[in-house]
Amino acid sequence: MTRRLAEVAKKVGMSEATVSRVLNGKPGVSEATREAVLTALDVLGYERPTQLRGDRARLVGLVLPELQNPIFPAFAEVVGGALAQQGFTSVLCTRTLGGVSEAEYVDLLLQQQVSGVVFAGGLFAQADASHEHYRLLLERRLPTVLVNAAVAHLAFPQVSCDDAAAAEMALGHLRSLGHERIGMVLGPPDHVPSRRKLEAAGIDPEFVEHTMFSLEGGHAAAARLMKRGVTGVICASDVMALGAIRAARRAGLTVPGDVSVIGYDDSALMNCTDPPLTTLRQPIDAMGRAVVDLLVAQIDKALVSADELLFEPELVVRASTGPVKR
Repeated sequence: MTRRLAEVAKKVGMSEATVSRVLNGKPGVSEATREAVLTALDVLGYERPTQLRGDRARLVGLVLPELQNPIFPAFAEVVGGALAQQGFTSVLCTRTLGGVSEAEYVDLLLQQQVSGVVFAGGLFAQADASHEHYRLLLERRLPTVLVNAAVAHLAFPQVSCDDAAAAEMALGHLRSLGHERIGMVLGPPDHVPSRRKLEAAGIDPEFVEHTMFSLEGGHAAAARLMKRGVTGVICASDVMALGAIRAARRAGLTVPGDVSVIGYDDSALMNCTDPPLTTLRQPIDAMGRAVVDLLVAQIDKALVSADELLFEPELVVRASTGPVKR
């Protein structure tokens, strides 16, 4: 290894440290430097490291935060099917508490020479999280698409459901039913989609609760809001909304008689809950196809703008919302 470093460094007129950075896939070297080192390897008859070989596997990493929320398996099914039609196989990577992290998945996917990566509901949406692994993908120029709103400085194409429109639809629906004391149950304060929903709704901070995206989080947050007298609750996910309904019942209230509840996603079986859930439907079929189109275009070396494609949600009115109690 030391001899190879010395020979390549001499061939390209660079330091051994620079050559080492290229061979180990480290950031901080220009594309011209990288190409010069790889060309020198080829000329000297050395084999390129696995992660730097030109041919990529027809694999695409699909990185999800969880599978307990039904919206994520549904999205994986749409994207996986669309990728298969294009001749790619999806590699499902799911984060678990105490398990493999998103950054570790990125390292594993790079080692597997994947052709691209799709992230849905990842750390890109949290302003206070580490984003170094995304910068690594940018430096490697690996085709990547983000699903739903990201922090501002990541220059990847994004496919998002319009959070502002969703909040306005939910608020308008509750107000049309006579509700004035309306609360929101959102994700963490640094969660970009939650911020967008809050900004669009313009609700009094007294009636806003931030929590985890879980049944238990929705239950605890909604219980606090109901103690403050809200008659309508808008939640950032269907799972949170189910927690809000449970909180109402634990407090001796009825849904929608005393409290109306709105979810977000329209994930599987929300028309079978008790009561069936009013929610904002994300158009995951259209979004999933757009994700694959953007990814394959990048893989085919087409110029793809790092813009955000916004898809309109649909208000699906069911039995968890009703007129305010007089």
